[in-house]
Amino acid sequence: MDTEEVVVVGGGPVGLWLAAELRLRDVPVTVLEARPRRSPHSRALTVHPRTLEVLDCRGVVEPFLAEGVRIPSGHFAALPERMDFRPLDTPFPFTLSLPQARTEELLEEHAVRRGARILRGHRVTGVEAGTDAVELTVEGPDGTYRTRAAYVVGCDGTRSAVRESAGVAFPGTPATLWAWMGDVVLDAPPAGLAVNGPRGQLMVFPLPGGVHRVVGNDPDTLRQARPGELTFEELRDRVTAIAGTDFGMRDPRWLSRFGNATRQAETYRQGRVLLAGDAAHMHFPAGGPGLNVGVQDATNLGWKLAAVL
Repeated sequence: MDTEEVVVVGGGPVGLWLAAELRLRDVPVTVLEARPRRSPHSRALTVHPRTLEVLDCRGVVEPFLAEGVRIPSGHFAALPERMDFRPLDTPFPFTLSLPQARTEELLEEHAVRRGARILRGHRVTGVEAGTDAVELTVEGPDGTYRTRAAYVVGCDGTRSAVRESAGVAFPGTPATLWAWMGDVVLDAPPAGLAVNGPRGQLMVFPLPGGVHRVVGNDPDTLRQARPGELTFEELRDRVTAIAGTDFGMRDPRWLSRFGNATRQAETYRQGRVLLAGDAAHMHFPAGGPGLNVGVQDATNLGWKLAAVL
């Protein structure tokens, strides 16, 4: 691998969008992604109105609109009061429900069209920043190698190897709640459901492909220690306890738990090492703040770093 002006570590939505933004000014950029292949799970699937505006600015919003499910309201951090986006002065007065796997595919196509290089199966294990360049140690498919870059941007998530190698602290608060979620088929789905009551909190909303996401929490989720892996039987029992029905739940596609730990890097820049997305800030993921704030991080950083170079 030749020396590049910028190496972006992490091939999720934030890293891919940053690479495309840098390519608008013809900055040479390589994205190093540790995973050999993209995760098939839906993961972060809420695209906010402002993110749609950002995509529209680059002429790439149409595939998202064509494939995503439009929802005219949303929530932040599972708070009971929902936000109505319809009065907003925007051409996109809704959130868009689209699995992250598809979002990544669309953003990768955009980045590659702009001329970015995407390398999968390349895990960055060390970063050493000097005065004029950054040295990276990378475990690739053919073994360990070292490479140099003018700047390195860590878009490699809450457990960022870039942030840790740069010695940037990541203070915050630990999880006190572990919510649960599942992407499942529902034989009798509600038209739209948000329940807030003494038995817990539950939301059900549609995904593309006839699947629904069921997500919630109840008094038993208020704990600091992470529970074991979520089972389909547990998900069905918890949904039934809150809603009085499981809506004909079957065929689970993905089951997960997530906590409300919150952290923020003490600095987003340490010399020639920069951070964006979840590597810089960690949120309770209910409502999808991470992906959306991260894409806006990349938009903001992209033009500034390109201008410096």
